[in-house]
Amino acid sequence: QYYIPRAVSRVDQFYYVFAAVSIGTLLAVAVTTFLFKGDRVILDYPRAMIIYAWLLTIVFLVIGRVAHQMLRSALRNRGWGKDRVIVVGTGDMAQVVIQRILRSPYLGYELLGVVNGVENTAEIAGVPMLGTPEDLPRLIEEFGLDEVIIAMPEKGHRETVRVISYCERGRVSIKIFPDVFQFVTSQASIDELGGLPLLSVRDYALRGYLLLFKRLIDMLGAAVGLVILSPLMLLIAVAIKLESPGPVFFVQERMGLDAKPFRMIKFRSMRRDAERHGPGWTTDNDPRQTRLGTLIRKIEADELPNLINVLLGEMSLVGPRPEQAHYVDQFRQTVPRYMDRHQEKGGMTGWAQVNGLRGDTSIAERTKYDLWYMENWSVLLDLKIILRTFWQIFERKSRKEPLPEQMQEIRPSDSSASTAQD
Repeated sequence: QYYIPRAVSRVDQFYYVFAAVSIGTLLAVAVTTFLFKGDRVILDYPRAMIIYAWLLTIVFLVIGRVAHQMLRSALRNRGWGKDRVIVVGTGDMAQVVIQRILRSPYLGYELLGVVNGVENTAEIAGVPMLGTPEDLPRLIEEFGLDEVIIAMPEKGHRETVRVISYCERGRVSIKIFPDVFQFVTSQASIDELGGLPLLSVRDYALRGYLLLFKRLIDMLGAAVGLVILSPLMLLIAVAIKLESPGPVFFVQERMGLDAKPFRMIKFRSMRRDAERHGPGWTTDNDPRQTRLGTLIRKIEADELPNLINVLLGEMSLVGPRPEQAHYVDQFRQTVPRYMDRHQEKGGMTGWAQVNGLRGDTSIAERTKYDLWYMENWSVLLDLKIILRTFWQIFERKSRKEPLPEQMQEIRPSDSSASTAQD
């Protein structure tokens, strides 16, 4: 079955098309080279034609998909082509679902109302109350519903089964929003044990031979990056030395894999005495920054020496951004699952950063995005993050992708530990 998600960013469109067309092209070349060689079939074509076909296919597919997505979003924003939906439940989780639907018209849902089995209220969050679960068969037929979303985990599985039984009489999609894994994981998958279904609630994707594979990619990427960017890095180093007294590099202890310290290298972007009173948050327009430092931080060129850390195996090209030991000790006490971030090497960029969570931003929110990355890692996801990093350097803005709602409940227990610096 070919499935098109309700909302895909333009970077994602390119990411999916690039991967699919590249794999298809390689397979086509392999088939024509090894299966049809010899005297039986003569395949005489210039290699440039393959490259042109590959590029043009990517370009036209991306343009077509983006145009289709823009048209579909425009129609949905005007109320056309939406799925008619009812939410069952009025608790906290139901309100999360309701608010997400109301804030996201591009998802294509028309929320007609709420069904509730306990409280007797006229509406919830401005959405009318339509009755009790017993009324669902009538409501499905009366409104011509396309979908019923059950969001009442506090009621237990018996009540959920009862609600499903009311919906089964009509041709309507049934979806259940769970709460049981909100503090555990962002994604659950179905496995099996001799025919018995098992729900996998925590599984890190990066392990075994994939760790070696990622390390090889890091070494290759760092080596190529240092060679290509060495003229720019030399220019920045000379400019730093000429502008202000002090060293070219800023070396600071950060916590890496397994919370072990390492010395992270960056270009100095602040005055030499910037931390004479101890570490502090780095913010936009920080008065401690030099003029050149403001510029190189804006284009993230101050982090180019991180490539040395990557080459030495202390960091990765992509991963959770490493923090100072002082902040790690603070956040581990207040942010759920914060130390899980250290089960992978820190990265030059990460899923949290390309979603706008950098600098003086919520560490709890950043942790949720880091954990999602660790549980969903793939080579293509790393490629996507790197592409989005370069895109944001030139665009100077980021689009924050929503996480699965289960991850929204990871919150700090102390607001004093709610921000962190890169």
